[in-house]
Amino acid sequence: MGKEAGKEIFQSASVDAVLLTNAANMRFVSGFIGEGYVYLSKKSALIVTDSRYTIAAAAECPDFQIIEWNRKGYYAPFMEAARRDGIQALGIEDEEMTVSAYEKLASQMKEAGADRIEIRNLGQTVTKLRAVKTEVEIENIRRAEAIGDVAFSNILGKLCAGMTEKEVAAWLEFYMKKEGADGLSFDTIAASGVHSAMPHAVPTDKALQEGDFLTMDFGCLYRGYCSDMTRTVVIGRASEKQKLVYNTVLRAQEEALRGIRPGMSGKEIDAMARNVIKKAGYGKNFGHSLGHSVGMEIHEKPCFSPNAEEIIRPGMVITVEPGIYIENFGGVRIEDVVVITEDGCENITHSEKRLIEVM
Repeated sequence: MGKEAGKEIFQSASVDAVLLTNAANMRFVSGFIGEGYVYLSKKSALIVTDSRYTIAAAAECPDFQIIEWNRKGYYAPFMEAARRDGIQALGIEDEEMTVSAYEKLASQMKEAGADRIEIRNLGQTVTKLRAVKTEVEIENIRRAEAIGDVAFSNILGKLCAGMTEKEVAAWLEFYMKKEGADGLSFDTIAASGVHSAMPHAVPTDKALQEGDFLTMDFGCLYRGYCSDMTRTVVIGRASEKQKLVYNTVLRAQEEALRGIRPGMSGKEIDAMARNVIKKAGYGKNFGHSLGHSVGMEIHEKPCFSPNAEEIIRPGMVITVEPGIYIENFGGVRIEDVVVITEDGCENITHSEKRLIEVM
């Protein structure tokens, strides 16, 4: 994106330079994958890093000057550029920078006589630019999601009573890597039986048992972009209550998928699914939001939630993941990723959603 993104940032935040430290934002603006920071002004474009990343950065970011920081201080290269560029207002990522890093920045600026530069908080200025994806970004997410589809298909042939949750997670991760994933977009969740009532359960040594719900939430990275999907199956035969709970979640998701339109708010979309679950008597068992955006990070804005006022626009990529969680019984979550289109949404998750009983 480079200077093109810079113009929008400068205008939105009323600054004439930015210091980026968030890994996703650095990559979005410059293409840099590594540790350090990006300094971008109307006159300069710098990546400041250490010797581990300089060679790769030079290849990844041809429009940026690569500087290896030295004993002069971590922030010295940017301050030299800022003085040269005549910077009046510098935007920093206040939601990313720690108090310690900010104090270090302010101290070094004062020592270098650069404390005349006003520091302004960027808030979500840069992350908001990432909300609407380009065709290239959408294609990368689509490919990542397709890798997840293959992993789910493969795990179905592996699941059996006696297998542990940790083994389920390990096999899912193996299948994603085997299919071409560059890494994981988050820690894999494999939660069975009563553990499935915990939306973000950590896999344990618990063995799968006949009659267990098994919820699997997993995702991978492809060219820096995340996938995310959740499927819940039953080990053995499903009980009538399990069928009822599962099909309620499925109806809720289908209602939202049919109703999503650009121009709606996140809370309007959340309500479509939540009302189905409420009418079935499980409203108190659906505590989390309906969905979140995905991109370079697994949780981005905007989202579908009861408090989400932001308007949904074409090109946004968001999960749709209703759930019901009942303590001492189990839980169900079904999650797909959709691309908001001009007249609705395109579901880019293609794994089976009808209740699967693993025999």
